[in-house]
Amino acid sequence: MKLSKNIVLSCEIMAANKLRTLLSMLGIVVGVGAVVLMVSASKGAEKRILDRIRDMGTNLIIVNAGQTRIFAGRQRQMATVTTLVPDDAKAVVKNCPSVRLAAPSNSKKLAVRFESENANTNVVGITADGFRVRNIEISAGRFFDPEESRGRRRVAILGPTVVKNLFGDFHPVGLSIRIGRVPFEIIGVTIPKGTDANGADQDDIIIVPLETAMRRLFNINHIDTIYVQAENANVLGLAESEIREILRQQHRLRAKPDDFTIQNQATLLETERETSHAITLLVGSVAGISLLVGGVGILAVMLISVRERTNEIGLRRAIGAQRRDIRNQFLIESALLAGAGGVIGIAVGIGSAFAVSSLGYWQTIISWPAAGAAFAFSVTVGIIFGIYPAMRAAQLEPIEALRSE
Repeated sequence: MKLSKNIVLSCEIMAANKLRTLLSMLGIVVGVGAVVLMVSASKGAEKRILDRIRDMGTNLIIVNAGQTRIFAGRQRQMATVTTLVPDDAKAVVKNCPSVRLAAPSNSKKLAVRFESENANTNVVGITADGFRVRNIEISAGRFFDPEESRGRRRVAILGPTVVKNLFGDFHPVGLSIRIGRVPFEIIGVTIPKGTDANGADQDDIIIVPLETAMRRLFNINHIDTIYVQAENANVLGLAESEIREILRQQHRLRAKPDDFTIQNQATLLETERETSHAITLLVGSVAGISLLVGGVGILAVMLISVRERTNEIGLRRAIGAQRRDIRNQFLIESALLAGAGGVIGIAVGIGSAFAVSSLGYWQTIISWPAAGAAFAFSVTVGIIFGIYPAMRAAQLEPIEALRSE
């Protein structure tokens, strides 16, 4: 029998048993839909994390005081180290050809007050170059300049979260707040940046000149971070090596281990990308188990179909149908069942992904390769699980099949 006639006959048989057909496809629909939805959600999470790392700055290298480790998904400093100082940033810019800018920084959680409103927020002291290095933009007001930084002026730039907590919908530029006990004039508000790769709110921040923070707020002479901008993305590795060499000279470490940690933005991006890929594969594999369950459903339904259609098989064999015709008929039916379930599953998965994204629960990115792979796998599963029923149907003898009525 020609393939086209087999397909038409299979469709007619499936249409005649609508409920059984739908139930047999259900596992495949769920499996393919789950793969499409979960991979789309995982891709969306990957993009969001990578975007947040890129938002931290362009061609960025981060130097942290002391050794840092990742605990519970967040970076933690192993011990307080006071060897990193603002002059180290100057030495990096002066002696590292691959470095364009370097901005020393220090931060601390402090109480902030405006009239009767109070909040605890992250106060960051940074030099004027830090705005360029960290890609910080202003939505209202202005940045402070190098003169204000050197003069230890009490000026502050607020993040949107701080503005909302202290002022609500009121425009704060030109007003004064108290950080600790020190009054500061608000000169600007930053553009929202969301959370960073560690999940911290980048908008819950007050930026003040570094010298002001160190002398008037923190009362220290060391820093905890240097943000470095390389000349371009191609020299990030070289810049990291140059920075390490200069800082070891500055700190006179000789045979001692580094008392700082350097993080290359390219390395961070690659690490996050590899982690996201691993999670995507894991999630897709778990969802793929549903496809195997769907295959078992197809196996059961096809075995029932063979039993119900024994007389039909005997009649077809009696009028000249070959064993391969019977076998191909049932294989085509199982493949069509799985294929139809795969198409419906893709539609369900894409619809669910769009719904999740539009409702604001999670950013999703449809992965068409994953959808295609899920469909191909579903058809393969249908054929594999249809082999045994097809072979069983093909082995029936015409006389015995006709007598089974």
